[in-house]
Amino acid sequence: MNQRIVLATGNTGKAKEFAEMLGGQFDIVLQTTLRLAAAEETGCTFLENALLKARFAALQSGLPAIADDSGLEVAALDGAPGVYSARYAGEQASDADNNAKLLVALENIPAEQRAARFRCVVVYVRSADDAEPLIAEGSWDGAIALAERGTGGFGYDPLFSDLSDGAAITAESIAAASTSAELLPAEKHARSHRGVAVRELCRRLQEQPA
Repeated sequence: MNQRIVLATGNTGKAKEFAEMLGGQFDIVLQTTLRLAAAEETGCTFLENALLKARFAALQSGLPAIADDSGLEVAALDGAPGVYSARYAGEQASDADNNAKLLVALENIPAEQRAARFRCVVVYVRSADDAEPLIAEGSWDGAIALAERGTGGFGYDPLFSDLSDGAAITAESIAAASTSAELLPAEKHARSHRGVAVRELCRRLQEQPA
């Protein structure tokens, strides 16, 4: 029988991705399903926020917990929106609001300077006071497109051009590359920051004593 773990997120897109990547290994229950309150994301780094969320979910549920914190870092914006990615356009901002603000912020930035990366930190805690949480990280290099493309994914996916093949950032390469929202789920998981981090976390979990 698979171990039951609470996934500390209320983001349905993120929950779907975790279920697709971890569902065969764990019995995953969402914090929203258990009617758990969400932790305040007061950390200054992805790691701090991931730990806050995982520990809070474990404290309320009595179960081991997995949480991640992830976001988009745009070079021309000095790494913004970063840890504020989900609330870039305000606390109640929608994905559309955040994407619109990002396009405005980059309106006069040439293609060659639109480099960006997604970053993700995933943590697993056995309990709320786990002194040795498992931590895994992943990143995904790309660039910000001039306009949204694709209907898959969530968040900034329609604007993130996948340049993980190492192609130089040019107007032509950005136009030719698929956005994250144009990739099939399996393709996205194979390349994405979250996919890299989750695979590393799974490897570490499998190394743990039974």
